[in-house]
Amino acid sequence: MPKPARWHKLSVCTLSDQHPSPTTPRFAKLPPMTRRLWDISPPVHAGSPVFPGDTAYAQRWTWTLSDSCPVNVSTLTLSPHIGAHADAPLHYASDGAAVGLLDLEPYLGPCRVIHALGATPVVTWDQLAHAVDQLPPRVLVRTYRQHPGDTWDPALAGLDPQALERLADRGVRLVGIDTASIDPADSKALSAHQVLRQRDLRVLENLVLQDVPEGDYELIALPLKLTSADASPVRAVLRSLQ
Repeated sequence: MPKPARWHKLSVCTLSDQHPSPTTPRFAKLPPMTRRLWDISPPVHAGSPVFPGDTAYAQRWTWTLSDSCPVNVSTLTLSPHIGAHADAPLHYASDGAAVGLLDLEPYLGPCRVIHALGATPVVTWDQLAHAVDQLPPRVLVRTYRQHPGDTWDPALAGLDPQALERLADRGVRLVGIDTASIDPADSKALSAHQVLRQRDLRVLENLVLQDVPEGDYELIALPLKLTSADASPVRAVLRSLQ
């Protein structure tokens, strides 16, 4: 007489599936992570530069450790464009999405760092062309030999809108730069930001790439889930592929 179906299904489950042997580890031992990390985020503190007129970083203590208080808790005031940050479409389009509503996929995965040292006032396609074969979906551009750190740079290099268009044509979904903006600081048209809007690109600004050789990496730079904000600080890192 055939066994009921429920018994047939249970028969494929071994004793070790239900009750692991005491000599068998419940979790496999993971090998140590040997891939190198580059922290490409500038430090954020009271002296961090912001666009002239934007909100600087400030911190005050709401509670401090004492005999009557078990914790330190602070209150932060800052622009979401401070330090390494991700602009949201809401930053440059009134009907654009807030940063907390964006898909995270563009901010995580294979990327290429391209050097365009000394570019001014914008990085052109000719300055990128030496490194555009078989591009991954993310491109980070280094323009500074030495990142300005706590000094605001009014002569920062942006990205040429036509270069952005050509990167998008090659399948790039996210661009990043080591300056505070992909448009020159005195731009009113924000032409490069408008290409982001038109081509649905994501952007990272104010990265620190001075110690990163040109080449391919894994990017990890997730924005916070700020559901009504026009940007978010990120802790941006690169990880070697091997």
